[in-house]
Amino acid sequence: MTDKTLAVQRMQDYIECHLTGGITLADLASAAQFSPWYAARIFKELTGLAPAEYIRRLRLSKSALRLRDETCKVIDAAFDLGFSSVDGYQRAFRREFGCNPKEYALRPVPLPLFTAYGVKFRELGKKEHRTMDNLKSVFIQIVEKPARKVIVKRGVKAADYFAYCQEVGCDVWGMLTSMKSLCGEPVCLWLPEQYRKPGTSAYVQGVEVPVDDDSPIPEGFDEIDLPAATYLLFQSEPFAEEDYCQAIESLQAAMGKYAPAAIGCQWDDENPRIQLEPIGARGYIELRAVKKA
Repeated sequence: MTDKTLAVQRMQDYIECHLTGGITLADLASAAQFSPWYAARIFKELTGLAPAEYIRRLRLSKSALRLRDETCKVIDAAFDLGFSSVDGYQRAFRREFGCNPKEYALRPVPLPLFTAYGVKFRELGKKEHRTMDNLKSVFIQIVEKPARKVIVKRGVKAADYFAYCQEVGCDVWGMLTSMKSLCGEPVCLWLPEQYRKPGTSAYVQGVEVPVDDDSPIPEGFDEIDLPAATYLLFQSEPFAEEDYCQAIESLQAAMGKYAPAAIGCQWDDENPRIQLEPIGARGYIELRAVKKA
């Protein structure tokens, strides 16, 4: 990994940790260990955004989630996320999302939230990885999923995350994050044949919602009805964030060796396999449906 990539990642990490306070270019240059001019240039080169624009979009997206999930005033959402005036915050919110923050707080709709992908993970994702040798344990528990709907964005031929991002783009995750989910976060799914449309991918990203949910469906998304089902949740030990590919491969290898007959079940391939976002602090998680043998 290049010094430039690591420097930009340090700036991204600094922004995440200091988002509610003042962040200057001098602060970012200190984190990057380069001059302010060079730090700003490589930040835009690798993220596609100038530091100020990156910070603004991230703050707006964080504030939108707060307005969605908490009973708070617009003025609090503005000042707590580092905006200097309510008027400026409201104008920025409307430019970013096309609606007024107060209107959004009263009736949240899907928004294209900004997702701050770490540059070092993009670089790691392009490389081949070996399976982790130090994965010691995989934890398994039974999870009962209720009947529900899942709002998905379909790909074309994708069978995994990286191919999906090439086909659909990574911004879809921001839209899904803005939508309230039954499990508290978006999901990735491998759809069985009966849930696919001709010319669309097995691998999709989506959000699980109640069967009676009447929230608007974003343009270009589809709604799928899923039945109640029993799942086995497989969870790895925590891992270093940069080892996420190895953590995924290792857990999937362990899943492949597991025999559900040990608990009187068999795999239920009529229901989607589910993947959650790899987060090092909690471990990698996948769910696979089972039924009585």
